[in-house]
Amino acid sequence: MTIVVKVGGASGNRADPLLEELRGRTDCILVHGGSAEVDRLGTALGRPAEYYTSPSGVVSRRSTAEQLETLVLALAGKVQTDLVAALAARGVAAVGLSGVDGRLLTARRKTGIRAVVDGRTVRLADDLSGTVERVNVALLETLRTAGYLPVVGPPAVTDDGTVVNVDADRAAAAVAVAVRAEALVLLTNVPGLLARRDDPTSRVDRVGRDALERYLPLAEGRMRKKLVAAHEAVVGGVGRSVIAPSAVATPIAAALAGGGTVIE
Repeated sequence: MTIVVKVGGASGNRADPLLEELRGRTDCILVHGGSAEVDRLGTALGRPAEYYTSPSGVVSRRSTAEQLETLVLALAGKVQTDLVAALAARGVAAVGLSGVDGRLLTARRKTGIRAVVDGRTVRLADDLSGTVERVNVALLETLRTAGYLPVVGPPAVTDDGTVVNVDADRAAAAVAVAVRAEALVLLTNVPGLLARRDDPTSRVDRVGRDALERYLPLAEGRMRKKLVAAHEAVVGGVGRSVIAPSAVATPIAAALAGGGTVIE
C-alpha cells in the first residue's frame, strides 16, 4: 500500500504534526510545496514574487528565469533540506529529491500561457513552467525498498534538460498515479473545499469524480489547483484523494478517515 502525501507551503500550514505521524508510517511518499518560503526569499533577494491569473481564474506563480532561480534556491535548497533534517531528528531516514534528480519528474514545458492583465488576455512567452508527464517510479521504489522515505518537490526537467517549475499539487497527483497509490492526501491550511470561503464549517465532504465542474466555482485561487489535482489522481486510477487540514494531531490518518473533502 502506498499513500502519497503533499504538504503545502502556504502561510498557516503546519508540518510538525505530519512529521510526527511519519515516524510510525512506512507507506508514504512525501511531496512538498513551499510558496511562503519562495516568496520570503524572493523579497530578501529583491525579487518579489509575481503571480498571474489565467482566463479560467486559476492563480499561478510567474516562472521567469530569475523567478525560477529563486524557486530552486527555496524549494530544492531550504524547504527540502529543512524537511529532511526535521525527519532525521525524529528518526526517519529520508532522502530529498527535486524533480530534476534522476529525472524523477519529467515535464513538458507549457507554451502559449495566457494571463489576464488589466482586463486583457495576454500571452506569457518567457514563462518556464511545465506539466509533469513521466515519473521515475524505479527510483522511488529503490529508495523505499532500502528503507528511505522519498521527499519530493519541484522543479522538474524537460526531455532536453530545461529546468521548469511545476505545480506541487499536480506533481503529487502525477506521482500518486504513477506508483498506483491507494490515496493522495493534499494537506492544506483550511478544512477542505469550502462552500463559503470564510466559513470553515461549510466544508464540502465529498466530490464525485464526475462532479468536478459543479464544484470548481467554489474553489478560489490555489484551491482550484488542489481540486483539479485531486480529480486528476482519481481519474488516473488512485483510489481516492482527500483535501484535508494539516493542523491536526495525525493529519494523514484523519484525512483517510474522512476528515476533509474526499474526491473519489
